[in-house]
Amino acid sequence: MIVHVEAVMGTMFSFHVEPDECPGAEATAAIASACTRLHELDAIFSTWKPRSPMSMVRAGLLHLDDAPREMALVVELCEEARALSKGWFDPWAMPGGFDPTGLVKGWAAAEALKILRLAGVKAAMVNGGGDIAVLGSPAKTPAWRIGIRHPWRAEALACVLEIDSAVATSGCYERGPHLINPKDGRMMFATASASVLGANLGICDALATALVVADEEGPQLARSLGDYEAYLIRSDGTEHASAGIVFATESVR
Repeated sequence: MIVHVEAVMGTMFSFHVEPDECPGAEATAAIASACTRLHELDAIFSTWKPRSPMSMVRAGLLHLDDAPREMALVVELCEEARALSKGWFDPWAMPGGFDPTGLVKGWAAAEALKILRLAGVKAAMVNGGGDIAVLGSPAKTPAWRIGIRHPWRAEALACVLEIDSAVATSGCYERGPHLINPKDGRMMFATASASVLGANLGICDALATALVVADEEGPQLARSLGDYEAYLIRSDGTEHASAGIVFATESVR
């Protein structure tokens, strides 16, 4: 297993790669290429860098048609996520203008994983601050098993999920209030943690945020996400899981 951690996009991206049929040197080079791509995407989408294309679009200094092609792809994903979430994820309603931050980190992690796949890697995990994309499975195991941290017991796991594609988790228990309800601007919620599994990590990232800010409507929304599955923990200790969630072990729940 090759492990690498990269500081980018204001968080840490970790890579766990089983070289398998891909020689170690080639796998290491693929990780380096994936990290380079993450920094390129950060340069495009950062809302903290005044001259980034994202900041210039928000300031009205750059038209979307003249922005890097990646921005059009992200806008399309944001439109899909807004529809799936029934408007609870809405980057057009954020302070300061269009802000896809709630989707971009997950999308970027999936883009990094694509580079590993194209290099011939058969099994890998890319974890961008809790937004996780996987390929294949670790040696001698049928699937990647991802532990979801308990929101108010940092030393414990709320559950362990089996995933074959992607999972994203959102909540305010680590960073404090930072998520915004796009419908009324609130930043305090009774949903402590929301995890979403599915094929597209960018969409998972956006939907996890939506389930937190939807608050009382979160459990109902979790059951209406189509091909995406969800697991929620409310601040009163209740848990809600959609029908397709696969728990790797019941002992930690």
